[in-house]
Amino acid sequence: MTRFPRDRFDDVADGPRVGAHRGAARRGGGWVVFAWAALATGVLVGIGVLVLALLNGSVQFTEGSGGSTASATSTPSASASSDSDSGAGADADSGSDDGGATQSPSAAAGASAADQGATTLVVLNGTSTTGLAANASTRLGTAGWTVSSTGDAGTTGATQTIVYYQQESQAAVAQGVAQALGVSAVQQSAAFPNADVSVVLGSDYTG
Repeated sequence: MTRFPRDRFDDVADGPRVGAHRGAARRGGGWVVFAWAALATGVLVGIGVLVLALLNGSVQFTEGSGGSTASATSTPSASASSDSDSGAGADADSGSDDGGATQSPSAAAGASAADQGATTLVVLNGTSTTGLAANASTRLGTAGWTVSSTGDAGTTGATQTIVYYQQESQAAVAQGVAQALGVSAVQQSAAFPNADVSVVLGSDYTG
């Protein structure tokens, strides 16, 4: 039984059959055509993606094997410094409230006259008591220190007076300031970048 519809050649009753006859189709021929079509589609899509990338500038070709690549580094300036300052200020406030100030063991008991004249000193009032910073500034001036400026610390809940210094080499200077004020809490911190030594007065300072 043939798989093709009957045609005029099937009606020949006598004599040998002549003419063209359709042969049986090969199995798998459709999959070969599909594979070639898929391959051609993939090649065309790849070429299109490459062309679009070149037009957008996302792919660049450099000459030479030792071509240098430019790397852009973002430098956090104002925002990062303000974040670090605010974070350090929060640590300083919490340290003053909790009384967790540490005293450097390597710091000397006082400072020389040269240190007093070369040190940038700021006195800040961390309480709600009016005139406390001015009182401490006068006391430091009597002891030979030059106070650069006075002001409020931005908080009124400080319970302990702490002398902050930035560099380890300024620990002895901070100890001298603390001694002049009659306090002992000294701590290294970057919360006050505008002065070498910064005094935050707490409620324990009586003047």
